[in-house]
Amino acid sequence: MASMGKANLKQESRNSTQSISGWKHNHCVIFPANVGMTAKALERRNKQWFVNNNIKSDLTIQVGESIFHLHKLPLVARSGYLNRLVFTNRETNSCLNIQLENLPGGYQSFKLVVKFCYGLAVDLTAANVAPLYCAAHFLEMNEEIEQGNLISKTESFLSFVIFASWKDTIQILRSCESLSSWADKLQIVRRCTESIAWKACTDAQAVSCGDDEPQCLNVLSNNMKDSINNNKSGGDGGLTVAESWWIEDVTLLKIDHFIMVIEEIKRKGVKPGLVGACISNWAAKWISQVEVGVYDHLDVGRRVKVESLIRVFPTEKSSLSCNFLLHLLKVSLMVDIDTALLSELERRAAEMLESCSAVDLMVKNYGGANTVYDVDLVTRVVEAYIDFVSSNTTSRIDAVAGVVDDYLAIVARDSNLSVKNFQLLAEALPEDARYCNDKLYTAIDTYLEVWIYLHCINSREVGHEST
Repeated sequence: MASMGKANLKQESRNSTQSISGWKHNHCVIFPANVGMTAKALERRNKQWFVNNNIKSDLTIQVGESIFHLHKLPLVARSGYLNRLVFTNRETNSCLNIQLENLPGGYQSFKLVVKFCYGLAVDLTAANVAPLYCAAHFLEMNEEIEQGNLISKTESFLSFVIFASWKDTIQILRSCESLSSWADKLQIVRRCTESIAWKACTDAQAVSCGDDEPQCLNVLSNNMKDSINNNKSGGDGGLTVAESWWIEDVTLLKIDHFIMVIEEIKRKGVKPGLVGACISNWAAKWISQVEVGVYDHLDVGRRVKVESLIRVFPTEKSSLSCNFLLHLLKVSLMVDIDTALLSELERRAAEMLESCSAVDLMVKNYGGANTVYDVDLVTRVVEAYIDFVSSNTTSRIDAVAGVVDDYLAIVARDSNLSVKNFQLLAEALPEDARYCNDKLYTAIDTYLEVWIYLHCINSREVGHEST
């Protein structure tokens, strides 16, 4: 399809010397094949646009708050939609006024349409080609009206760029966020997601990133690299930067398009650990507001995001880290997600307890919480482990007990941790879960030392105030 697009562009160039110029893999300049009325420029005065050609305007088109003073001939010669409107009002002697509602891309796209119709140079880029392609379809600027019309030119460029350039495909997909159903109807989103998934499965060295971004493999921040490299996933071992070069760009996408990309790369067989790393990094970027405690049960937007992520989790147990699952569970409880999905998330987190460490359980509290770490959350997951997992004959409940006791030893240093919370977590596991109680005794000793120390300090302060 991309090679056909490039061939079409070359063929159009042979058919008309003014058809295309300045061709690059991510940029080209287009003109109509035949120009019935030319203009020197399209000029803006506040929110009014005027064609500079010394001919009185006989057509006014409003797009949003912008008004274009134009001429019927060049517009009706290339737009079937405008042709019908003008023909319907052909008996109007004065200037015809038309209001275009819901035009894809708004006045920015229509400005390019006007330039094209008047024979002015139109720069096609990854940022504007999708909106312009949708606007051309809206206005019915097809080959039946004129050969080499705007639909065919934008289609050729769009097809080639989607196939050829990773960076530009991402940009095209991001530009579709404001195009509503048009981008879906015209298959732009599907083509972009399929191309992104294909490139993510391809050797990174073979993927073009665009002329202005030659160092494609360096897009990840140091923190991102460390996070991915340290993620142990499904027997794949640590994920290398060469494998995960695409993750940072994909996490720029909004939730709907991101989910489509994830579903497509899963179908193409991308490693579960890579899929999990992509999901966790997207969540860190788009659901990070948990740090300031702004969630509530009415936060529908974030609820949808969380539920969408859970639905596309890889089925492999270790594709997502326990720490990420716990953070997402904390957010899920705040925004009150679907009960079935909440149960699924708890089960996934519980399954990870056998292979994690105490550090993986560290999830901080925010807002007005007394304790530094969310002990209640860990207690909830341990209880879920008992319900979901421990009945399995292959479960390693003794390993979970060791992790819980190590965690208790850490949070025991928190002076605000109540006896009740400490006890609930310690007793969340059955009595026979521990083959040795040494770690639990250590945690209890630590808790008592902190409690006694604070009690002595408080007693001294009270005595000092009495004196």
